Amino acid sequence: MIRIAVQSKGRLYDETMSLLQEAGVKISSSKRTLLVEASNFPLEVLYLRDDDIPQTVADGVADIGIVGENEFVERGENADVIERLGFSKCRLSLAIPKHEEYTGLDWFNGKKIATSYPGILNKFLTEKGIKADVHVIQGSVEIAPGIALADGIFDIVSSGSTLVSNNLKEVEVVMKSEALLIGNKNMDADKREILSELLFRFGAVRAAEDKKYVLMNAPTDKIADIIEVLPGIKSPTVMPLATEGWSSIHTVLDEKRFWEIIGQLKRLGAEGILVLPIEKMIL
Repeated sequence: MIRIAVQSKGRLYDETMSLLQEAGVKISSSKRTLLVEASNFPLEVLYLRDDDIPQTVADGVADIGIVGENEFVERGENADVIERLGFSKCRLSLAIPKHEEYTGLDWFNGKKIATSYPGILNKFLTEKGIKADVHVIQGSVEIAPGIALADGIFDIVSSGSTLVSNNLKEVEVVMKSEALLIGNKNMDADKREILSELLFRFGAVRAAEDKKYVLMNAPTDKIADIIEVLPGIKSPTVMPLATEGWSSIHTVLDEKRFWEIIGQLKRLGAEGILVLPIEKMIL
């Protein structure tokens, strides 16, 4: 059995539980219980505050954990980063009142900055030679300039809408963050074997993200031209059709290039194009 620590609520919780579900790990939907065991995989989920996860994993109370990179770096706990998971992306940025004229980092010299991440901020200011007064606040950092508690803030930014609603503007990106899978340094061999299976499943789920399985019929004499424009994982599958001079071509496309590629395929004579979602992909 392996124990994973996850955030008990919020966007990171939602995306973590979605990943586990897509990986075929069945967890009770109830969040009222601190510790829940999966029904079909040797894993139990420990629900915690996000800032408690790094220490919990470092101390071995949990074997692995999914936590924001911002919290992991801020806490500075001695745990391994096993894998970057690519979701819950955000950034840690400096922001100031919208009406202020920003002239560069020197603007912050002698200023008071409110933040929930003093460790990351102090390190950044020291590296840049900026002397500022760091004021630690837990929660609602963005209101600090509006109530004259600080001149600027250092906080998480995702869409930027919270800054706008508080008449602030982002002026410096200090760090980019995403969800990390972290692990205890002293896991035994049995737990590492379970982790390996879990990572395999995560990899299959993530490999299928933003991918489409595409099937089409095309004139056989256009196959070479069509293959030239297909950025598939490997050489596409080509099979002859009952109609002489026609073939069926199967491949995988990135969704972000889908419409661009489809247009080229149609111009080359492809027709009957069928596009299917991909749930898992084993590379």
